[in-house]
Amino acid sequence: MTRIGNVMYPAKDLAAAVAFYRDGLGLAVKFADGDRFAALDGGGTTFALVGAEEDLAGAVAASFKVEDVPATVARLTGAGAELVRGPEEGPHEVRALLRDPAGNPFVVYSAR
Repeated sequence: MTRIGNVMYPAKDLAAAVAFYRDGLGLAVKFADGDRFAALDGGGTTFALVGAEEDLAGAVAASFKVEDVPATVARLTGAGAELVRGPEEGPHEVRALLRDPAGNPFVVYSAR
């Protein structure tokens, strides 16, 4: 089953962004990986802050957790999506960046 894994927000200063959302909105930090990535508890959906190295889309993007990234990419491109990057091994997952038929970026990923 596909599910929204997180919503990714790019952040130039990851530590400052984490502090802002943690202290300003009270979002608990679930996971942090230096200046690459931080996962905050968004109350049912992970709110992910991404540094430059992990900012695949260059914009706010939904990220969908799937069972098989290559098979999902094939299905999505067959349905009209554009493959922008990947599938590739990330530091914590296999991932691919696509654009839907309207041009919106999104990521599909699975655990390694």
